Amino acid sequence: MRIERVDEKTVKCFLSNEELEEYEIDYKDFILRSDKAREIVQEIIEQAEEEVGYKPPKFAFDLQIMLLPDQGLILTFSDRDAEARESDQFIECLKEMKRILQRTREKIGGNNAASEENQQAAGEEAGNGQEAAKAAQEQDVIRPGFAVFVFSGIGRIMEFASMLPSNLMVDSSLHEMDGLYYLYLLKGHASYERYSRACVQAMEFGSLYAADESQVLRLKEHGQCLIAEKAIKKLRG
Repeated sequence: MRIERVDEKTVKCFLSNEELEEYEIDYKDFILRSDKAREIVQEIIEQAEEEVGYKPPKFAFDLQIMLLPDQGLILTFSDRDAEARESDQFIECLKEMKRILQRTREKIGGNNAASEENQQAAGEEAGNGQEAAKAAQEQDVIRPGFAVFVFSGIGRIMEFASMLPSNLMVDSSLHEMDGLYYLYLLKGHASYERYSRACVQAMEFGSLYAADESQVLRLKEHGQCLIAEKAIKKLRG
């Protein structure tokens, strides 16, 4: 593991193919934010602090990944600016909405009472999701209106697409890179409430890859566009 200081807010770490094999990790783990990848990232940060005096940002850092054919990969850590921190707020908002919906679903699943009570609980689930979306909108933390989700296969995206309302007016496109599938989901003409709920549902079938245009430069440069527009509508069938 070789760490280099680029500037005050940026460091690079080179991981050889041998080291990746030793860690039993690859590029996809970092893209999908696996637990193993998080552990390696934490180890790199601690080593960077000791070796080059790197001070991790208080809020969040941006992680860029570059593959080096037959050599390994380079991880670049840099401090995020205010716009990126806004994206982090957007991400946290979506995660909180997901937690709310999951808790309510668990309540419904464990409730063996009359169907009327189940219907009431289902109504509460929808209400909670709407309240969370409205609260996020009022706090102006879902303003970006842009997110990219990564899926392990097209089948998972088709499952997600089938769950969405047919009249949802979001914009979407599908890309492929390194055996993974990336769905651009933009707010389009949909309301923030409906768009944010769609993002929450996407996280049940895949993982959030980015909520900031600057984070997807490599995908635009090296990925292959499979469906340029209306991807969700076309995948729904």
